[in-house]
Amino acid sequence: MLTHGILLGIMAKSIGIVIMNTIFITPKIISQKCRYALRAIFELASRGKADVTKISEIAAAQAISPRFLENILVELKQAGFVASRRGNDGGYMLARPASELTVGEVIAFIQGQHRPNFMQPAGETLRNGDYAFSKLWSRLNNVISDVYDNTTFADLVEEESKAAKNYVPNYII
Repeated sequence: MLTHGILLGIMAKSIGIVIMNTIFITPKIISQKCRYALRAIFELASRGKADVTKISEIAAAQAISPRFLENILVELKQAGFVASRRGNDGGYMLARPASELTVGEVIAFIQGQHRPNFMQPAGETLRNGDYAFSKLWSRLNNVISDVYDNTTFADLVEEESKAAKNYVPNYII
């Protein structure tokens, strides 16, 4: 089983964002479009299943271009992740409970697959260590897939809520 140290070492080339002295890592294997889709669903999940939310509100809360978000939400609606209501009181909502929606499902839909491809390109000459690295990449694929497939949006909302409760602003000047 991979340890968190190895996984963090492998993900060292990921994008790091620092907020409140905490580093937030976003793997490069997740496309920007997929990140926006995940954030849109997260935003809807954090607002509750019954709430209808306008595109402009989701876009503002998650810093996503409204035009780009609109296209993403149309795709998510066609896939059955979100539903919409027309009219002045219209907007988007989750199509099913956040506890039944996994991160892995959304990634698989948007990117076509959610397992990164760490395999050797076709036509390359085999070198000493290729088998060992192939086994490592396979284990990494399995760990990543397991995390995505077993994390629901309800889990993410709960984790965010706990972090917000534990955060104490530092007003030292």
